[in-house]
Amino acid sequence: MGQMRLSRLMALRGLCSRREADVYIEQGLVRVDGKTVTTLGTRVDEQSNITLAPTAQRQQSQRLTFLLNKPLGYVSGYTKRRDQDDRAYPSAASLIVAANHFRGDRPRKAPDREQRARLAPAGRLDVDSQGLLVLTEDGRIARKLIGPSNSIEKEYLVRVDRDAGQAALIKLRHGLQLDGRPLKPAKVDQLDTRLLRMTLTEGRKRQIRRMCELVSLQVLSLKRTRIGRVRLGALPRGQWRYLRENEQF
Repeated sequence: MGQMRLSRLMALRGLCSRREADVYIEQGLVRVDGKTVTTLGTRVDEQSNITLAPTAQRQQSQRLTFLLNKPLGYVSGYTKRRDQDDRAYPSAASLIVAANHFRGDRPRKAPDREQRARLAPAGRLDVDSQGLLVLTEDGRIARKLIGPSNSIEKEYLVRVDRDAGQAALIKLRHGLQLDGRPLKPAKVDQLDTRLLRMTLTEGRKRQIRRMCELVSLQVLSLKRTRIGRVRLGALPRGQWRYLRENEQF
């Protein structure tokens, strides 16, 4: 039976993110096979029974998740690895204010500045792309959507500069490579002469635009309409709503 760092095992099981796991461990809120663990870096058997204390479970239930219809001209978020050019654009989290709250959502107080600062995008949309963006402070949701083992579908409407043709559609569905690695199969449907619906289960950097370039298509507009079972729906551009309790990706 193998062993693994407790925080990593918790993240792999979807209990929380590794950062959250470290906090819970330090606070004495994690039990392994019935015993409380408080030492960071502890290694445990991979088959161990891991439970979170009720306090940690309550903290998780209070973590916020938002759905935003991101407009053009906004970056998903800033990280140390992002190009400095992105700093010239506002962050999508800056739109999560009361004035942009979707009227069709249930009445609820908008997050304050401190809460907005804790939000991270669970999957990205480029500054020149629009549509459904998930912003969350819940590590479980972030890992589910962008973790290395995720296979959740992301659906896009892609306007291109000309008729793709059957040969290009076949290549887009299967057979292309980026950065020397083959892409996972994609679902690609032609809705009209220049409009494609593309459904991917991975998210490499500017993947759709680069895929289209490989078959001599130029992307004129790109909009994400679905992540897993959650759809953009009637959410207006630039507005946001809370992820509902009955919604699962």
